Amino acid sequence: MKRNVSDRFPSLIRPKIFLFALLATIVLTPVEADAQTSRRAAQGRNATARAVRQYTIEQFMNTTRVGGSSFSPDEKSILFHSNKTGIFNVYTVPTTGGAPQQLTRSTTESTYAVSYFPTDARFLFTRDKGGNENSHLFVMEANGTERDLTPGEKTKAQFLGWSYDDKAFYFGTNERDPRFFDIYRMDIADYKRTLLYQDTTGYDIGDISNDENFIAFAKTDTTTNSDIYLYNVRTKEMKHLTQHTGDVAFTPASFDPRSRHLYYLTNEDGEFSFLMRYELATGKRETVERAKWDVTNTYFSRNGKYRVVTTNEDARIKIKIYDEATGRQIELPRFPEGDVRAVNFSRSERQMAFYFNGDRSPSNLHVYDFTTRKVSRLTDSLNPEINAGDLVEAEVVRYRSFDGMEIPALLYKPHGASATNKMPAIVEVHGGPGGQSTKGYSAFMQYLANHGYVILRVNNRGSSGYGKTFFAADDGKHGREPLDDCVWAKKYLASLGYVDESKIGIMGGSYGGYMTLAALTFRPEEFAVGVDIFGVSNWLRTLESIPPYWESFRRALYKEIGDPKTQAEMLRATSPLFHADKIRRPLIVLQGANDPRVIKPESDEIVEAVRKNNGVVEYIVFPDEGHGFSKRANEMQAYRSILQFLDRHLKKTTSASS
Repeated sequence: MKRNVSDRFPSLIRPKIFLFALLATIVLTPVEADAQTSRRAAQGRNATARAVRQYTIEQFMNTTRVGGSSFSPDEKSILFHSNKTGIFNVYTVPTTGGAPQQLTRSTTESTYAVSYFPTDARFLFTRDKGGNENSHLFVMEANGTERDLTPGEKTKAQFLGWSYDDKAFYFGTNERDPRFFDIYRMDIADYKRTLLYQDTTGYDIGDISNDENFIAFAKTDTTTNSDIYLYNVRTKEMKHLTQHTGDVAFTPASFDPRSRHLYYLTNEDGEFSFLMRYELATGKRETVERAKWDVTNTYFSRNGKYRVVTTNEDARIKIKIYDEATGRQIELPRFPEGDVRAVNFSRSERQMAFYFNGDRSPSNLHVYDFTTRKVSRLTDSLNPEINAGDLVEAEVVRYRSFDGMEIPALLYKPHGASATNKMPAIVEVHGGPGGQSTKGYSAFMQYLANHGYVILRVNNRGSSGYGKTFFAADDGKHGREPLDDCVWAKKYLASLGYVDESKIGIMGGSYGGYMTLAALTFRPEEFAVGVDIFGVSNWLRTLESIPPYWESFRRALYKEIGDPKTQAEMLRATSPLFHADKIRRPLIVLQGANDPRVIKPESDEIVEAVRKNNGVVEYIVFPDEGHGFSKRANEMQAYRSILQFLDRHLKKTTSASS
């Protein structure tokens, strides 16, 4: 069984080991380059030779967002989702190329592809209500009718993969107890379910073996300490595989297709995670792969012909694909200036679906045929009105913080910025804590850069991808040392020579929104403006109101940020809401009304406090969104409003930016 499912939205306050979707890129050797991608890359290299056009938010958002991939049973088409209509729906497209066909037609709720059924035209998809994250699994029947397979107002369900016999699929649901996810097998003939495991402890589901004898779980203690447990489905025995002392992270990755080994990740003897495997019959362990960075995952094609290994290398995830019979790395086509992501194999193992994405190239779905060595491009996401050469390539940079610690970051330098044409700048902070800003296309970042803003996306201490010491360096220090990393990011920007150091603001979503509020509160003279996108203002309330299905890592959250029962004074001291009278700079706040992670009162009350003190604050609430904005109209409103706010209060112009 293989799973390649990831969160769609930036996370806040989830334990670091569960925080974010790692992006993927293949280590490639030249065979054949995609002509259109090559042309657009060439345009980018020649951008400085001509005037750069400025684009509206409508033009940027008319770039299509796509995701997901599942081969049809005959392997002639791919299931995926797209927001082409302004809201995500499910589509299918021939593997050789052609016009995509829309299969779902929701106009109110974002709908995402999960998988075709193994032997017929039915498919699974998922959606929630207004961004509340209570996602259900649905089936689209052959006659075009939709059926909710996991009903319940507060039920949250997750697809866990197909059984190897093609007769069922596995899923997890918290319908019995909102805190924990039980695992079921659902027969595809009649949709009857069989309970495989009832969770009363708080495990995180890893993988299920193809013979259905074993389930691998992760058990979180703290953000830097976790274990693997192996459950025997037949004997009902739960075995602790990773007994250890000290802080060590153990994470299950995948069973091999023959159900002989469990592959897992650990950082037991160093800074970075490496790949090991455990022999189920004997308990023998052996190292499979190490790298100079974190190895982040491994998984197999259906019958084990290919195995994928991903590593997180300096804000880029690289993928290697091995031929398991020979141990050799597969040679694949090279794409310029970007990464291959989300690799998924057909059941016959003759084809591979993947996405290509770069800083100037939004994700596009491709299929690679291993026999013919041909690549077919199935989507063209970038709005044809936008010339990729007008966009900017993010540069990986580093700067020293207050204590000498080296902080990695991504720098977006607008075309035309120079010592004689200095531009305003934004320090942007990712979600988390423990997330990571990575290279890849961002319509919002490109929109701001295109309108004359230098952007530094900071991977402050506590970010993933730079070793476990760096990862743990923010524990219990939020609002202090990590915030100082952002202040020193401002100093770095001022040193570049093309930034107007009097016009530097700070912006972030989720945990990054907290960092924005903390900056305006605890370092009130440092940044000229703040942009808070669903950020925490009151840690006491947020930690007490976490969704019930985060129960398995509540203790980890408390160690990371603070325990509201025993550290209330410290949490009040680091919560911007209780110190809002110090906010002197203009602030804009954006919030989804249905956000289950950072609930609406977090934004309501900080806005009220700033207004009470006669501060400058703008507030936008989206009634049909949650923790992230998934509908194109809302995204356009949000990003346009942010740019107009920045133009008024940071750039200090009155342009009608759109």
